[in-house]
Amino acid sequence: MTTITIKIDERTKAGKAFLAMSEAFFKGVEGIEIVEPTYGQVNEEPSIYSSEFVEKVKKAEENIKKGETTTLNPDDIWGSLGLK
Repeated sequence: MTTITIKIDERTKAGKAFLAMSEAFFKGVEGIEIVEPTYGQVNEEPSIYSSEFVEKVKKAEENIKKGETTTLNPDDIWGSLGLK
């Protein structure tokens, strides 16, 4: 038996297409099994960041993409924040 590891970024168009194609071709085929990697199987390092922090960063990225940002005036930072 041979095991092959392929790293696929499922957020990309090509990654989604590859996963869909491989599932369509190989699902239920005897002798071929698609296995989700377990921790550490694909050279993954444990994250040094807490899951709460990661979620905050992802939410901030989404807000930036939507244009929901705050611009600070360096001459009046408190006023820019509405704290004056």
